[in-house]
Amino acid sequence: MSEQPKRQNRFAMREDGTGWWAVYDIFTGMTAEVNGVPQDGLDIGQADDLVDLLNAEYIARRKGTTH
Repeated sequence: MSEQPKRQNRFAMREDGTGWWAVYDIFTGMTAEVNGVPQDGLDIGQADDLVDLLNAEYIARRKGTTH
């Protein structure tokens, strides 16, 4: 049996019950903010793209490959 890889992602998305989506920090449960703007009220495509972008930046920071 192989060992599970460490969780790399920090961000995920959730639907708010009205058809809109929010990106949130899985460690804190808080809505993610970009430049001080809460990332909620998004359509599913926007939320999905933003999750991918924020997780890629988070992973790069952890590896020390970005400033």
